[in-house]
Amino acid sequence: MASNVNPTVRRRRLGQELRRLRELKGMTAEEVAERLLVSQSKISRLENGRRSISQRDVRDLCGVYEVEDHRIVDSLMQMAKDSRQQGWWHAFGDIPYSVYIGLETDAASLRVYDPQVVPGLLQTRQYAEALIAGALPETAVTDIEKRVQVRLRRQERVSADESPLRLWVVIDESALRRVIGDKQLMIAQLEHLVELSQLPHVTVQVLPFAVGAHPGINGQYAILEFPDAADSSVVYIEGVTSDLYLEKAHDVQKYSVMYEHLRAQALNVDQTRQFIMDIAKGYAR
Repeated sequence: MASNVNPTVRRRRLGQELRRLRELKGMTAEEVAERLLVSQSKISRLENGRRSISQRDVRDLCGVYEVEDHRIVDSLMQMAKDSRQQGWWHAFGDIPYSVYIGLETDAASLRVYDPQVVPGLLQTRQYAEALIAGALPETAVTDIEKRVQVRLRRQERVSADESPLRLWVVIDESALRRVIGDKQLMIAQLEHLVELSQLPHVTVQVLPFAVGAHPGINGQYAILEFPDAADSSVVYIEGVTSDLYLEKAHDVQKYSVMYEHLRAQALNVDQTRQFIMDIAKGYAR
């Protein structure tokens, strides 16, 4: 198997294909579950890519859907095999947002809005360490370091020479005013932010307090888009105990429209860089 196979994306793509076959057969998830003597929630998790799919699962489902083309069955079986491989992030052990990392690793573009902190892909090591330690006060030092290492590995998509991640970030002014660590750390973080904003594939905009109420007032979210047309866009909303992934077209469209409003209300690129440097100078004083 090629080393660049992304198990998360393969699992998600396989789930979408299995859902398509079920719908072509005119069956509900409940009916399929009854035929296979499994729970309806298992069928749903297989279709939304949240559960590992075995080749036996594929064989049984293809039998229920009466798929007679052996090429289709073989293709789905291979996808199931690939989807059970481990991505690079599994080397770090139990990572709570591993599903998101898998999607981000294969995404072509990412639009992020964050009202509280500098987004992870643009953080310095020192900022990430202080942020994680403050947000998770009962976390062991070794676990904090593991999370930081994962974050730094994710950032390689931004600095890659070939096919870098197209990143668009809208940050609330509060994320720049919130002192993580100390003021010297913040100066370094803000300078790093300005430096990265000058990359041709990275766009950073600040949403100042003066804007008042805006469509992103309810909190952070990200929109991931993929190079393969077969992979639908995903809206990711991070939670404390669980995360939310929205894939329905009308949900993605709603969040995309919200994002366009945020971009329109935010400072432009040049104004943003000046705004960030002014805050950094304030910390220096």
